[in-house]
Amino acid sequence: MTSPDAVDAAVERLATALRTREPCAPVRDLIGTDDLAAAYAVQQGLVRARLEAGARVVGRKIGATSKAVQDQLGVDQPDFGYLLDEMDVSGQHPVGMRTLLQPRVEAEVAFVLGADVAPATEEEITLAAVRDAVEVALPALEIVDSRIAGWDIGFTDTVADNASSGLFVLGSDGRPLAEVEPREVTMSLSINGEERSAGTGAACLGDPLEALRWLAVQAHRFGDPLRAGHVILSGALGPFVPFAPGDRVEARISGFAPLVTEFENLEETA
Repeated sequence: MTSPDAVDAAVERLATALRTREPCAPVRDLIGTDDLAAAYAVQQGLVRARLEAGARVVGRKIGATSKAVQDQLGVDQPDFGYLLDEMDVSGQHPVGMRTLLQPRVEAEVAFVLGADVAPATEEEITLAAVRDAVEVALPALEIVDSRIAGWDIGFTDTVADNASSGLFVLGSDGRPLAEVEPREVTMSLSINGEERSAGTGAACLGDPLEALRWLAVQAHRFGDPLRAGHVILSGALGPFVPFAPGDRVEARISGFAPLVTEFENLEETA
């Protein structure tokens, strides 16, 4: 079992990397490679510090839902992290790059919940129950990032680092589930007009709504259920890809209007 001192040391290492914008060594030397409870304890410590500094939780993200991303990260199961208001860069043109260390971008289906998913028992968290809780689905870009140098991460490293969260962009084209079936969508992600990633809704744990159900179960087990108004990033539909300052990223997810984001050119703003 990982000691509280080791958890605190891992929190401090990652918090320092976040504060200084200097990537750090992995934290698995402190918390091991299999102690998920310790990894999530580190995540909680990082998030708590950001909340104490004035941030606000606006939702959750699910990571490593597709086989392509699991292969990229060298993991074999999904994880989750918290979305904070300061991570939401929807509508910013261009999106700032100065808070990022070594970003990658992926396209996915997001959900906005219209009702809590907080039943009395875990068995009540069914696919039908989470579908009923969804107000709208949206196209989304997640800018994943790692505080760990060179993306040299194992599963406990990425969990501890708030599931390698960075920023996110939501489209404005929200659709009720009566109009779009998440598992049937197709996705194409282009950078500066060149397709760099492609995938389908079925690549996300078989169905983005199944990813949402998985998350709702984990949230229930952690005693921190999903709430009405939360934004849920359900997971990548294809591989994530690197991008550079000044790039123009476009995600086309069938059933939604294209989502286009431009990133700050640091040379022009220096």
